[in-house]
Amino acid sequence: MTTAGAVHADGDTGGRSGVRTALAGLTTRGRSFLAAGVAAAICAYVLGQSDLLRVGLLLAVLPLVCAAVLYRTRYRVAGSRRLSPGRVPAGSEARVHLRMENVSRLPTGLLMLQDRVPYVLGPRPRFVLDRVEAGGRREVSYRVRSDLRGRYPLGPLQLRLSDPFGMCELTRSFSTYDTLTVVPRVEPLPPVRLSGEAKGYGDGRQRALALAGEDDAIPRGYRYGDDLRRVHWRSTARYGELMVRREEQPQRARCTVLLDTRAVAYAGAGPDSAFEWAVSGAASVLVHMLERGFSVRLLTDTGTSVPGEGSDGFAGANQESADAAGLMMDALAVVDHSDEEGLSRVHDVLRGGNEGLLVAFLGDLDEEQAAVLARMRQRSGGALAFLLDSGTWLREPADAPGASDRRGEWLRMLREAGWTALGVPRGAALDELWRQADRERSGLAAASGGEGP
Repeated sequence: MTTAGAVHADGDTGGRSGVRTALAGLTTRGRSFLAAGVAAAICAYVLGQSDLLRVGLLLAVLPLVCAAVLYRTRYRVAGSRRLSPGRVPAGSEARVHLRMENVSRLPTGLLMLQDRVPYVLGPRPRFVLDRVEAGGRREVSYRVRSDLRGRYPLGPLQLRLSDPFGMCELTRSFSTYDTLTVVPRVEPLPPVRLSGEAKGYGDGRQRALALAGEDDAIPRGYRYGDDLRRVHWRSTARYGELMVRREEQPQRARCTVLLDTRAVAYAGAGPDSAFEWAVSGAASVLVHMLERGFSVRLLTDTGTSVPGEGSDGFAGANQESADAAGLMMDALAVVDHSDEEGLSRVHDVLRGGNEGLLVAFLGDLDEEQAAVLARMRQRSGGALAFLLDSGTWLREPADAPGASDRRGEWLRMLREAGWTALGVPRGAALDELWRQADRERSGLAAASGGEGP
């Protein structure tokens, strides 16, 4: 939810530019009256008809007087906008609340309120506000919806003033605007053990020093607030000061979500394209793993990680999961195709190892990129790949002959390297693929006589 600051508009500015502004605000009716008045005055002069001259002057003066009075009228109106909520999934609606307040001592006339919105969010909303008393306020609202993720500006808010005869209209714009963030759709995933790790903790059962967890034999000095039941009496007697047992907790398991954004890897565009499915899938896995207690990071083919804080770029252990999820969803809301030709930058980032579970959403590959992905498996504790068959996502598949055989070859290469690799046809459901990946991992573990990656 966001709130725009109040802005005041004043219509009393003078000068030649003010006269031009007032005349430019004449409506079709006002221009017609002015043209008819001038024509009647000319005809009256040629024909010598004084009565017709009076009629012409009346027709010509009326719109000019209306424009002058409307322009010289002082008005002070404050406007604000509130989004509820400020971040929505694609395909969901958000409500925009507008509030207008007359902060002057005089009532206003007829007001037309209009808010600027991008065309993808729907038609431009317009509201007619009748007389607003001094100190009065009016509240209106409208809904916006987009099937395309992104960040969309709302505003500035425009206020249109009109005279009672409809001869002139003047528009004033407020200076503030808000931003609506449309994030990818998130699909709930079933809780499975794809990495062989229990409840978000490392398969090596590594321990990290902390203030809660299992006891450790290494003592430390007593600190104010420590539980006296943790006093280590043997160390206290040895060091001559009060010592307590230092405690620890298991280190959180890690999960890296790799999103392939290469433009050459995807065909088609729009909300039902393969690339949008990959973005939505990455968002679903990120949220799911954060909810399970994993330390998570988002990695793209450009080598950029989100949140990107710290040396390893992981989030979730040292900061709130909701904040980490918000950062990643905001990044996915605006992610677009990259100009990268391959996945070498990702391989360089993953070269350090200790990545935990690696979940990759991939577009079309070639032999070189499949080999790079095979080497990535050696740097992670477990690896799961969703390979999108972008040709099947087109309404009119344009694959060259043998393309399906090549994709089968890439899947085979990844599986031989230790990946749990699945092809993703058009319209596939991520939750079903998630369960299928768990079944295949369990089958491989049983065949190898162990739990597997």
